Amino acid sequence: MSTLTHSIATFFWIGHLRPAPGTWGSLAALPVGWALHAVGGTPLLLLGIILSFTLGWWATALETKGKDDHDPSEIVIDEVAGQWIAILPLSIGATHVTADILTLWPGWVSAFLLFRFFDILKPGPIGWADRRGDALGVMLDDIIAGIFAAIGVAILAGAAHGILAI
Repeated sequence: MSTLTHSIATFFWIGHLRPAPGTWGSLAALPVGWALHAVGGTPLLLLGIILSFTLGWWATALETKGKDDHDPSEIVIDEVAGQWIAILPLSIGATHVTADILTLWPGWVSAFLLFRFFDILKPGPIGWADRRGDALGVMLDDIIAGIFAAIGVAILAGAAHGILAI
């Protein structure tokens, strides 16, 4: 195990926080996701998602090589990638209406709660990905949970700004 792969897989050692390292990883992803949006908007957040997925897959494969546990709790880069997907609708929406992304705080709360909900319960394809038992499965279950959460965030935003704004 190298320091580089371990720092990537644990999102700079956040994954060693207890209890609930996945929740800590998701929480740590939020200010970094905000910073990515603040510096480069939606394109930089998308790049962050792509890089966290690819580097996370690589680091997770090396960190778990030859071990029985293919998804140790300290690996949280998957939560980071999934959480950034969950906040993607906020980045797109803030850019679209030229708003400060932090004013969309209900969306941040929804993105976090929905992502944790789907990541913990693992319904349907999230559970399928989790059961793969390899580094790709470690990453994919959170990517899919992030997509589910992003859809939920978009639906809630539509309801709040469409139906409830009448």
